[in-house]
Amino acid sequence: MERTGTFVLAAGGTGGHLFPAQALAEELTRRGHAIHLMTDERVRDYGKSFPAVETHIVPSATLSLSKPWAVPGRALRLYGGYRTARAILKRVKPLAVIGFGGYPSFPPIMAASRLKIPSCVHDQNAVMGRANRVLARWADAVASSFPELMGLPPEARGKLTVTGNPVRDIALRQQGAAYPPFDCFNLLVFGGSQGAQFFGEFMPEVFAAMSSAERAGIRLTQQVRAENMDSVGKAYRAMDLDCELSPFFTDMPQRIAQAHLVVCRSGASTIAELGVIGRPAVMVPLPHALDNDQLRNAESFAAAGAGWVHPQASLAPKAFAQFLTSLRSQQPQLQQAAAAALGHGRPDAARRLADLAERLAGIQRA
Repeated sequence: MERTGTFVLAAGGTGGHLFPAQALAEELTRRGHAIHLMTDERVRDYGKSFPAVETHIVPSATLSLSKPWAVPGRALRLYGGYRTARAILKRVKPLAVIGFGGYPSFPPIMAASRLKIPSCVHDQNAVMGRANRVLARWADAVASSFPELMGLPPEARGKLTVTGNPVRDIALRQQGAAYPPFDCFNLLVFGGSQGAQFFGEFMPEVFAAMSSAERAGIRLTQQVRAENMDSVGKAYRAMDLDCELSPFFTDMPQRIAQAHLVVCRSGASTIAELGVIGRPAVMVPLPHALDNDQLRNAESFAAAGAGWVHPQASLAPKAFAQFLTSLRSQQPQLQQAAAAALGHGRPDAARRLADLAERLAGIQRA
C-alpha cells in the first residue's frame, strides 16, 4: 500500500501506554500511513509486535518534587530527550504527533509544539496522568478514554474529545465473544508484574480456604511471576486444582473470552479489553498508585454493572473465597455483568482517535 503520510506516536514503555498506541498504529497503518514510535527501553518487553517503521529510544525522566536533589539531573535528561526528539521530528517530518502519556512522551510533544507540528495527548485513565496534565497545555488536542476526565487543566477543556481507549487488533478479534457455557467455571487471574506478585501470594490462600467441593469444577488460568511458579504450582497441585500457570500469556484476549469471570488489576488497557470482549471482573486496584487512577477506572467499570471492586488492603482469603463461591453460583448475574461490560466497551476507539489524528494533520475523509 502506498504511504500517504507519517505519524509519530510517543508513549511510555509499559503495556498501559504502548497497547493503545499500538491500536492506533494498527488503524493508521490500515489507512496507509507510516508510523514512527518514540518510547523508552522498556519497549523491548512490551513492543515486540508494534507496527512501526522505526522505533526511537528517547531519553526521559520522571520529575518529582519528593526528591528535590534529583530534579536538576532529571531535568537535564529531559532536555536531552527534547533535543533528540526535535532532531528526529525534523528528519521524519510527521503530519502529527500523538502522545500516550508517561514521561517518555514529554520530549516529543514539547518538540512538536516548538516545531509547530500538530499534536494530541491521549489519556487512558479516568484520572489524567501527571505528564499529560502538563502537556495538555501545549498540545493542540486532548483525547480521553472516559467521559469524565479528572485532572484536566481548565484551559485545556476546549481541546477535549472523548474517543475511548483503543484496543489492539488481537483484542478486537474477540469482540463480543459469546459467553461460555457453564460446563465448568473458567476463572482467569492476572495483573501486570506487581499484580502477578500479589495474586501469586494471595490466590493460593483463597483456594485453600475453599472446601474440596467448592474447588471442584474450577478451571483456573493464572499469571504468575517466574520466581513464584514453583511455589504456586506446588500449592495448587496439593489441592488438586485444575490450573494453567504462566509468567506471561501472549493470547490474553482469547483467555479473557474463554473466562466466566476475571480477577485482575484495573489498568486502563485491562478495562478497555474487558469492555470490548464483554467479561465481568473482580478488580483489585493497584494500591498506592499516583492519583488512584486504577481505583477510578475500576469504579467506572463497576458503576456500569460490569464488575466488583475489592481494595487490596481490605482483602481476606476466607471472605474472598466465600465471595467467589457465591458469585460462581449466580450464573444470571454473571451473564448480566458480561453484557454490562460489553456496553461499557468502546470497540471503535482506535477509529475515533485515528479520525482525530487525521483531522489534526489536515486530512479530510469522505
